[in-house]
Amino acid sequence: MQAVKAGDFIFVSGQLPVDPTTGTLVRAGVKAQTRRALDNLRAVLEAGGATLAHVVRVTVYLKNIEDFVQVNEVYAEFFPQNPPARVTVGVARLPKEALLELDAIAYIGS
Repeated sequence: MQAVKAGDFIFVSGQLPVDPTTGTLVRAGVKAQTRRALDNLRAVLEAGGATLAHVVRVTVYLKNIEDFVQVNEVYAEFFPQNPPARVTVGVARLPKEALLELDAIAYIGS
């Protein structure tokens, strides 16, 4: 399950940097992985009738906290104005040996 709608909220489960057509992990570095995970987030939201503009909270799980600056650069491309609240957590390991994973909450009410 990728997302759950509850009232005016959409809770998006962890998005890995996996190519949706092949099911394989993007291996081109943390920037490419961030871009892919955010593209996946956007696709899940759109399937639920929302956009990135509806996102109010993101949690980013980073295998290497030293990648924080690079992740921020890509994150700013997807959320250029009024970015959602965010938490970044350093973790020891992620599924498929990904460098990051993210989840989000979107508000679709008025």
